[in-house]
Amino acid sequence: MSGTHTDFSFDQFWWVSILRCPYCMEDDDKVIDSRSSDAGRTIRRRRQCLSCERRFTTYEKTNDGFKLTVIKRDQSRVPYERDKIIGGLEKACYKRPVPAAYIQKIADKAEENIFRRFDKEVPSTEIGEQVMRYLRAVDKIAYIRFASIYRNFGSASELIEEVQRAIEQAEPLEQLMFFED
Repeated sequence: MSGTHTDFSFDQFWWVSILRCPYCMEDDDKVIDSRSSDAGRTIRRRRQCLSCERRFTTYEKTNDGFKLTVIKRDQSRVPYERDKIIGGLEKACYKRPVPAAYIQKIADKAEENIFRRFDKEVPSTEIGEQVMRYLRAVDKIAYIRFASIYRNFGSASELIEEVQRAIEQAEPLEQLMFFED
């Protein structure tokens, strides 16, 4: 059937993903700003739809086959999942004045430190410590909630001691400044 022209849309192919505006569903946009995060593994792009002129953010992640394994307390091993960090932060920040952007930023910073220090395996304790390091600077109540689950306090006195430490510790300047991009 040479010489025959067949109309097709890239939408028909499962391996092609068309980026559409979340507001008007058009696929015509321009990139306004791009930033790297996640130690270079994620690109955050601020876009503007050319049809409705609204702005939205997209995240592009590389899939380089890099796998990090988490060593849990019982010594079992599971694949690393960023969604678990986000889920834990969302639970800790429930009904607290912590913007969703801060939750993402905490996860970004913790993840950046983890990937910089560990190649193949990371203890779950290290993940929790990294998250708590940044969460404490954002909201001490959310920090205590997170720590109470993560540290699995054996008694009320252990919890009270952690609350006392959180109250007494001033936030280091570099922790507070990590939100200023």
